[in-house]
Amino acid sequence: MSSLITFLVASPHLRGGVFEGTVILLLEHDQKGAMGLIVNAPMPHTVSDLLPDAPGQAAPAWLGGPVDPTLGWCLYPQAVGLEGEIRLLPNLNVSSSLDVLRAVMDQRQRYMLVLGYAGWSAGQLTEEAREGSWVWVEQDSPELLWEVPARERWQAALDRLGVVPGAIMPGGAQA
Repeated sequence: MSSLITFLVASPHLRGGVFEGTVILLLEHDQKGAMGLIVNAPMPHTVSDLLPDAPGQAAPAWLGGPVDPTLGWCLYPQAVGLEGEIRLLPNLNVSSSLDVLRAVMDQRQRYMLVLGYAGWSAGQLTEEAREGSWVWVEQDSPELLWEVPARERWQAALDRLGVVPGAIMPGGAQA
């Protein structure tokens, strides 16, 4: 387990499409590629809309990315002790298990049900970052998810770096 999590924050120059203004919780990044979950794009559907056998779940579902929108992920603070849980940080776990989601709901934990994910092929994310499409924000706390309203997460993530959006130059670093 790492002691930091990484958020990818869309550069202000990344315009149009699903990634404009997004904050992505990076779950994996290695030589094979990368994957993460958009964490600031609530959908118009509630969890109960999507899971009719889970009445009273008025929390929004979230768009996690354009890849496989039928795959659901649950982000939540406290482990429930079931198979399929991955601890990212203290007070931040992720699972794609429906059993875990149901246990989290039964325990009345806060959670985000995220549908789909963002994915990059080998080297693609590194190249996009080099081009200036993404700003990397590392945190030792999931506070950005649990304490900052979704519509404020993009700016709050940049604030953590002391970055003013208008000061980010297009094109990335050039050597």
